[in-house]
Formats: sequence, structure tokens, C-alpha cells
Amino acid sequence: MDEARAREVLEAAGVLPQDAGDVRLLALGENAVFAAGDLVVKVGRDAELRERARRELAVAGWLAERGVPAVRPAVSEALLVEGHPVTVWHRLPDPVRPTEPKDLAALLRQVHALPPPPFTLPPRALLDGVERWLRLAGDAIDPADAAYLRERRDGFAAAAAALTPRLPRGPIHGDALPRNVHVGPDGPVLIDLETFSSDLREHDLVVMALSHDRYGLPDEAYDSFTETYGWDVREWEGCSVLRGARETASCAWVAQHAPGNPKALAEFRRRVASLRDGDETVRWYPF
Repeated sequence: MDEARAREVLEAAGVLPQDAGDVRLLALGENAVFAAGDLVVKVGRDAELRERARRELAVAGWLAERGVPAVRPAVSEALLVEGHPVTVWHRLPDPVRPTEPKDLAALLRQVHALPPPPFTLPPRALLDGVERWLRLAGDAIDPADAAYLRERRDGFAAAAAALTPRLPRGPIHGDALPRNVHVGPDGPVLIDLETFSSDLREHDLVVMALSHDRYGLPDEAYDSFTETYGWDVREWEGCSVLRGARETASCAWVAQHAPGNPKALAEFRRRVASLRDGDETVRWYPF
């Protein structure tokens, strides 16, 4: 789904008022995210994401009840428009400053202290998207690379299932990165709730460890994260397993953008090569 197609779906959905003004694309990944007036609209890549969109709305309502600062829906249902899930959200005020890792850590402490919600959260299916992302990549990537990632997926899925966690299982964000926290005038707020799960709390912490090791997060920023949260997941013997699973998923996620996007293809090849070589020092770049 490119921007033009996402805009067609957005227009067909009819969820924006006539006076919404200019419609601006904020992000294009699993969802196309548009802002207009006081609303934000997310258009999912395909119908397979509708159930996830429904769950995201339920999670937002639950977090509101529990007093956790998070984005709030403007429409209570996930629409299906021309085969694409569409959700509508209240637009947050402009940020007052960039998000810092310690902002994320403080919110994770709140989430990780929550009991289970009154609805079922799935396990963190970190690797479940690999097949779909590789399918979307099609012939743009080397079939040998796709086969390699499938093999890694299967190996890490089995290894992750056998882990003994250090922390109690329970609700997690599932994609715990500073980009999924918005710092407005009332403080940090969680956004992008679609990967909320019930699983190892360590999933949320490995993300930042990988950000430090692969994406160049400075030592002092990572230290502020672990100090605010109260624990460094790298002390846990299972860290390398969850890290390997997330690296596998991250490679496949980039692959879906490879058709028609040379920069995505180059980044995909860089990541796969570093995994094949077992070189954990190769820098990856956000995409």
C-alpha cells in the first residue's frame, strides 16, 4: 500500500469532517497514519490487520480506565474500508520536547504493574509477521535471504518458547521504543498500542538493548532507561534469544518496503548480511 492508495481509502472511509483542513501523512509502514484537524486516522495495510486494530481500541479504553497516559480513540470501532482497517484517534497536542528513553521506562513501569485486562491479550507474536512481510517483499529480495530468515524465525520461536523469565508475565506494550511515546504539555503519553500483548515483560526491555547495540543509542541514554526502569535486561540469560528474534523480525519488516524502494532494499541486505556473518557490531539504520 503506497500513500496514494492509503489516501483513496481514507477518502472512501468518510471519517474526516469537511472542515478538517489539510490531510498530512505522518507515517507509512504497517499503517498509513494521517493527521487532519483534531484527528489522526490509521489505515491498515490489509484486512489481516483488522483484529489487531480492534484490540488496539480495546487496549486504549482499558488504559484510560487504569489511569495510564495513552492515546485515546475518537471512534470506538475499527472500520473495514475497501479491504483496509481504519481507526480514528484524537490528535495529541504538539510535543513540547523530544522523547527520552527514561520517559519510555517510566511508562513501562506503569504498564508492567497492571493486572490482566478484562479481555484477552495475545502472546507477543513477534515472529508471526515474518511470513507476511516476506510475501509482500516478493521478488524484490533474494529467495535465499527469505529462506534464511524463515529458518531463523523457526529457531528463535522454539528457543523463546523455552525461556525462563526473570520478571512476571503480564501486559506489555510490545514495541517499546521512544518513538512510541509522545511528550505533550501534560507529560509522556503512550501511542501505537497495536502490539499490546500478554507475555514476557522482558520483550519490552530487549527493544532498547537492541537500540543501544544496533542503532547507536548512546550509553548515557541507555543507562537512563535502565536506571528509571530499575533493571538491565542484559543481565538476563534469555536476552540474546529475544534479541535474535527481534532482529529477525526487524529484517523481514524492512523487506516489505523493498519493492520500488532502493533504500529499503539496501538496508535489508545490510541487516541480513550482518546476521549471516554473526557480526553484532554492524550498525543498522531506522527505516
